[in-house]
Amino acid sequence: MNSENAVPELAEPNLRALLATAGLDVEYVRAEGNTLYRRSETGGESVEIPVLDCAGGYGSLMFGHNHPELLAVARRLLDDHTPVHAQFSSHPYANSLAAELNRIVRRETGSEEWYFATFANSGAEAVEAAVKHAELDRVLRLAELTEKIEATGDQVRAAVDSGAAVLPDEVLTRLGVERPAGTGAAGGADAVEAALAKITEENARLRAKAPVFLALEGGFHGKLMGSVQLTHNAGYREPFAALGVRTRFVPDGRPEALEEILKEEGATLLQLVVEDGLVRVVEHPHPVFCAFLVEPIQGEGGIRPLSKELARSIQAFGEAADCPVVIDEVQSGMGRTGALLASSHLGLRGDYYALAKSLGGGLAKASVMLVRESRYRPQFELVHSSTFAKDSFSCHIALKVLELLEADDGRAYRQATERGAALHGALERVRAAFPDVVKDVRGKGLMLGFEFQDQSLADDETIAGAAGTGMFGYVIAGHLLHAHGIRTFPTASATNTLRFEPSVLLTDDEIGRIEKALTDACEILRAQASDRLVTSS
Repeated sequence: MNSENAVPELAEPNLRALLATAGLDVEYVRAEGNTLYRRSETGGESVEIPVLDCAGGYGSLMFGHNHPELLAVARRLLDDHTPVHAQFSSHPYANSLAAELNRIVRRETGSEEWYFATFANSGAEAVEAAVKHAELDRVLRLAELTEKIEATGDQVRAAVDSGAAVLPDEVLTRLGVERPAGTGAAGGADAVEAALAKITEENARLRAKAPVFLALEGGFHGKLMGSVQLTHNAGYREPFAALGVRTRFVPDGRPEALEEILKEEGATLLQLVVEDGLVRVVEHPHPVFCAFLVEPIQGEGGIRPLSKELARSIQAFGEAADCPVVIDEVQSGMGRTGALLASSHLGLRGDYYALAKSLGGGLAKASVMLVRESRYRPQFELVHSSTFAKDSFSCHIALKVLELLEADDGRAYRQATERGAALHGALERVRAAFPDVVKDVRGKGLMLGFEFQDQSLADDETIAGAAGTGMFGYVIAGHLLHAHGIRTFPTASATNTLRFEPSVLLTDDEIGRIEKALTDACEILRAQASDRLVTSS
């Protein structure tokens, strides 16, 4: 094609250019197990170079690329012409999937409640569905409480008018209302109206307040319009602040922070009632808290596990504030930590769960939001929907994924635990050999993070420059790719941390390759020898 007529890069060209600076703009043409094959031009011929995939689709490949049993299900579904678009009809396969998810969730959490399922296509959509449902529930609870408060107003009026009740001065004083001149405690219809008007005014002011969301510092819950406002990374969130929701970010290591938030944001709605011939004020907690978003292991925040202490504080806050807990298991769930739910290791129980990534087996785009029965609002099914959700293809693939997880009495969970421990041991050996280069190794199962020491003040100008622009982790990833045939990336909000999220198929030989490659990278950093970094073939 004539270069003058060549089509420019139109599919996210800036991202492509950024990847190119670290040598990560390669094309993958085939995949199997833990191996991706990238295209390379050698001697004028196109060849395929195998690459060990440790990024694992950001946690989407619990069983690796193109698992043969999942491929067999996909082929059968396509050969049978399974309907992908059959909206507004019966979906028995979706109910089977929801039932199987319930069985496992109830087993791991000890819950006796059912969890109702809303299906979606991505993790961010599952999070948004949870947030929308939580807000619908909050709005309906507030409406029910308001109706109850207003109904007793008529009862108070009637009781005072008939002389069956009196309005004490201390009630008016508490409300900041003066008794109208010429009325006494035995009468006081005007005083009742003044008190009710004050309560109506104050309650209306509280009802008009925007709901409060809570999330953890370092948390990541997606980049859609709502979920990005629950994501702590300011670079993702702040450009869209005018569109967002009101979120309070909770720091780890400060358990008193939740008490402070409850005190600052909590309020009460007031109600007049008649008790023993007297008009009294009753207080009701204002349902201002919509949801508390929690990742059991922060993925994009640097693979940081939630502590049991903070998990207990979050659970206690949810109960005290009547604030539903939304557990974001998008990256940590689906067996990656040795259980379907990483939160089950912590004893943390959610009102909502968001699952995605490996739910689709690396073939289908599938996610689900689960909400426990006592929170569930049937109206939600009519105000929220998705064209591509709950289809036969994705549901049957997801059912097969659960079957693989549960097979042989949960062998896949045990594999994730054992393979994760072996990989963790290798990463720890590198850290112990290079404490001046490696800051930390953390995570659980097959969701591990390898954090480098800050290199922004490095003697090597190239290394320091990469660290100063947030590209350090990407440059190291480029070296691992081209020098060692290993694919990984830094986490999005902690770019000094490389993620390792391979499948349960990870072998000892592959772990050895990872250890050797990281040792090489650490030797280069210790020597401050950026000239030895390889970022192209």
